[in-house]
Amino acid sequence: MVSQSHTATLLLFTTFLFISRSISAVHSLPRLNATTNDLDFIRTSCNATLYQDLCFNSLAGYASVVQDSPARLAKIATGVSLSKAKATLAFLSKLSHSASEVKDCVSYLDEAVDSIRDSLRTLRNMSRGGGVAAAESSAETFSSKVNDVQTWMSAALTYEDTCTDEYEEMDVTGEVKTTVYDRVNTLKRFTSNALALVNNYGNNGTP
Repeated sequence: MVSQSHTATLLLFTTFLFISRSISAVHSLPRLNATTNDLDFIRTSCNATLYQDLCFNSLAGYASVVQDSPARLAKIATGVSLSKAKATLAFLSKLSHSASEVKDCVSYLDEAVDSIRDSLRTLRNMSRGGGVAAAESSAETFSSKVNDVQTWMSAALTYEDTCTDEYEEMDVTGEVKTTVYDRVNTLKRFTSNALALVNNYGNNGTP
């Protein structure tokens, strides 16, 4: 007859083994989702950007979704840029309550957010479609839409540049100035990378 202590020990070991396997399975999921080819596509695509490390580090987590699609990569990169722009705008808006010289920069970033949002909306619409809409899509229409996105992303980058350029002309020093520059310059890198990937999509994508 099996003793109660032996039964309890066996039950405890079985429970521990089950939990260990469950934890191991959870930790292994990301590796199973993204293949080496998916990550290689992200890395190769990021070679077209000015800030390659930032590009790869910010987009590698989406590799299993992107796979080898320039369209999905451009859309996700633009979405990441929009999220960064919104966060930067929110931060500087709050900062402007105590530092009035930041208000003009806030206005420029507000315009940048609108431009990136328009870009993302267009990219999403381009990835939808089917049936008659897809049949009517042409290389000329595709090129026109990509051009719209390029124009908006370039405008966003110009607004961000104007923020730091005009702020430079002000007689402002100290921690606030450093904070504004750091935040906006980081945002500019995300926007620049997204624009480069949109350009890549325009050159290598399909309508």
